[in-house]
Amino acid sequence: MDDDNSNPFRRMSSRTRKVAPRMSAALASSDNRTQAALARLEALENDNAGIEMVETNDDSDASLDDEDQVYMQKRQSKGTKRKTRQAKALENARKAPRTFLELLNEANLEPLPPHVPSYLKAAVGPPSSISRRHFCTVCGCAARYTCRWQPSLAGFCNFHWVIK
Repeated sequence: MDDDNSNPFRRMSSRTRKVAPRMSAALASSDNRTQAALARLEALENDNAGIEMVETNDDSDASLDDEDQVYMQKRQSKGTKRKTRQAKALENARKAPRTFLELLNEANLEPLPPHVPSYLKAAVGPPSSISRRHFCTVCGCAARYTCRWQPSLAGFCNFHWVIK
């Protein structure tokens, strides 16, 4: 591109620039200009640093709901600190599925008094002297043998179905 001053026929604006005297003195040197630009950039970065908390008033219409306050606090805390890989790994380990034995150990059931039932103290009664009862899975009737009418579907049905 050509320099702006190289074309003698170029029309110039008749509007005059108004610059404050302090500003013209401050921008006279290149060091001052770079320092002012850096200060402006820093001010912009500080503006975007976090969301400010809004103070709630006694007026219920003007105040924020509890959910809105929690949301604003979360947004503010999220932007301030970044999680490291180690912190993420620890959080994932806490959320990971645990085995039944781990859950029992965490429950700390040993110090409970003896009269309080727990998983560790539960006991099954003595084995029955009579054989167990069999039930049909389809009709629910008690039975001795397999189902006569629907052998593929259910076992132990002894109920005589009348089909006419």
